This record gives sequence, structure tokens and C-alpha cells, in this order.
Amino acid sequence: MSRKDFGAKPLSLPQPVWIIATYDENGVPDAMNAAWGGISEEKEVSVCLSPGHKTCKNFAVTGAFTVSMADAAHAAGCDYVGMASGNKTADKFARAGFTATKSERVNAPIINELPVCMECRVIGYDTETCILKGEIVNVSVDERALTDGRLDMAKAAPISFDPFNNAYHVLGEKVGDAWGVGRALL
Repeated sequence: MSRKDFGAKPLSLPQPVWIIATYDENGVPDAMNAAWGGISEEKEVSVCLSPGHKTCKNFAVTGAFTVSMADAAHAAGCDYVGMASGNKTADKFARAGFTATKSERVNAPIINELPVCMECRVIGYDTETCILKGEIVNVSVDERALTDGRLDMAKAAPISFDPFNNAYHVLGEKVGDAWGVGRALL
């Protein structure tokens, strides 16, 4: 078997396409696209964000943010908030086609158009490492992405970032049950 080396780069699959949303000091919603994030503890999320982002200035004021999973239906808007700067584009959130509902649990917007959202309280932000840590205080799912009260991946249609090819892909095909499909090998 032959392999090709790509060097030391941030190339892993799948990478989430997370839309981080905050309010500014005037209650105006802002959003940005972040692919470098993950669950770091049972109720903790970690995301790598450069300090120059408006999002960082906003959560420093509000102490909160939301993380919505980008979906196939809104790929263009989700990509746009990763290209436009909230520091330069005042209506960035609306131009992406997003509307917001204020979270009842944290001072941050829930993006109505995106079906899955983690509502988070800031634990800390390290400007040296660019790591934002947040406490997950709630996960909400729009009913349109549920079947029998459970998340339906096909309806949610989350997308993943492919850093090898600078592309987005829809996730969804089930290949087995976690903590089940491997039982045959025990």
C-alpha cells in the first residue's frame, strides 16, 4: 500500500462547520464560520478563534455565544459569514440570510435557520493559543430536524469541511450503531 505525505497541516476529517453567533454591546447579532472546534469535556466546547474577530470582542462583553451546525440548505450563508468580516460589514448576519431568537439561557442569538444549536457560556479565552472554551448550557434542535423526538441526520443535513479540497460535504448516511457494530469483533 502506498501513501502520500501532506506534511504537518490541520487536515482531519470530518471537520465541523460551526457557526459561532454572538451579540455586540448593542444587541446586534453577528456570526462567523469556524471549522477548528470540538467537544473537549462532557459539557465543554473548544474553538480556535483569532482575537481580531468581532465575535471575540462580542463574547468578551456578553460572556456567551452559540454554536450552530451549518446545514446543506444554508451552505452559502454559512460560507459567507466565514468570508465577510463583522468588523467591516454591519449587516453581515442579515446578508447571510439569518434571523435570530435570543437564547433564554445565555446572552447570545440562536440562528433560526440552522437546526442544531449549542448555547454556551464563556469559560475562558486565551489570546495566545486562540482557544475559546465554553460551557454548554443547552442544546436545542428545531422540530423540523426531528423524527419521533430524536435528531434525524437526514433532516438536519449537517455539512462538514473538507480541508484537503476546500469543499463542504453533507453528512448523513448511517453505517452502523455506535457501541454496537463492533460487537461482532469482541
